[in-house]
Amino acid sequence: MQLSNEEIRRYSRHLILPEVGLAGQKKICSTTVLCIGAGGLGSPIAMYLAAAGIGKIGLVDFDAVDFSNLQRQIIHGTADVGRPKCKSAEETIHRINPNVEVVLHETRLSSENALDVIGRYDIVVDGTDNFPTRYLTNDACVLLKKANAYGSIFRFEGQASVFAPHLGGPCYRCLYPEPPPPGMVPSCAEGGVLGVLPGIIGCIQATEILKLALGKGSSLIGRLLLFNALDMKFRELKLRRDPQCPLCGENPSITKLIDYDQFCGIPAPPAVPEANPDEVTVQEMKQALSDSKLGITVIDVRDPDEHQIAHVNGVPLLPLGELSRRFTELDPNHQYYIHCKSGVRSMKAVRFLKEQGFKYVKSVKGGISAWADEIDPGVPKY
Repeated sequence: MQLSNEEIRRYSRHLILPEVGLAGQKKICSTTVLCIGAGGLGSPIAMYLAAAGIGKIGLVDFDAVDFSNLQRQIIHGTADVGRPKCKSAEETIHRINPNVEVVLHETRLSSENALDVIGRYDIVVDGTDNFPTRYLTNDACVLLKKANAYGSIFRFEGQASVFAPHLGGPCYRCLYPEPPPPGMVPSCAEGGVLGVLPGIIGCIQATEILKLALGKGSSLIGRLLLFNALDMKFRELKLRRDPQCPLCGENPSITKLIDYDQFCGIPAPPAVPEANPDEVTVQEMKQALSDSKLGITVIDVRDPDEHQIAHVNGVPLLPLGELSRRFTELDPNHQYYIHCKSGVRSMKAVRFLKEQGFKYVKSVKGGISAWADEIDPGVPKY
């Protein structure tokens, strides 16, 4: 391929690097990358790959832009709220570099489509935020012999690596043979994330992709880079391929894609949603607060910082992290409705209290987010 005069001007700072040069820039421009996720990690990845001149960028995302995304998902702007993330990201990429071909995959990556989608690209970058898709991406990349530039973030910490057994390194399963139990690891929506953190980890992932495209430098294959933003420290762990790995080991037992929700312990949604006997609605919570004769106490198990952002008047705070040592303050024969942000932590509280002998405890479905949607729109959503 030949670079135009405009492209030579655009990539001039690459061209004068001896490690890149004209031949290296041509390699970058002929490389195709699939970015799974157009959110926190996908934003800096896609933007920097576009600026660098990656020839084709595929975007996999089926979500829409939300106000809460704007704090870190810099590929989207305020005017994009409500729009599909793929469409918003495509426009930003073309504003950065109109020479880049953008292919949109506005769908959920699944066992049925992953091999077809991933098989069209040279390199895959994992910008996902859930375990089923991480394992799916890993397995498909191993089966197709594609390098997988991995990254993950949570609160103030992030990690990055490159999984590529066909290049001599381990796969994601070598590092994490089993997923954590469902609900054990909070999502960013529950635990929060420092806005700049995905920018740091995403830029590391983008760097690894460019090095792979160029065939230069020492990649993160066989290494896990750990970053702590609060301490501003990087650490590195050596990773080795597990000879017993069921996917990339000496005698693999996984030779095709599986049901990843089932593997991660996530039950399939019922055809007709059934009411959970341990849940109540925000309407029932409202009734309990307004009618003292019902004898029901509502408790908020969120963290104090969240309580300052938004709370329901008259509802006492008992953070989930303190419940194990403070549950004796509660009457095991009394009836309690427990709420959090979305219903995840309140359900954990219900299970814990039932184990302690409490008989009348219910989780408020949807938490304070549902309260803001259905009862009081004046309560801020976060």
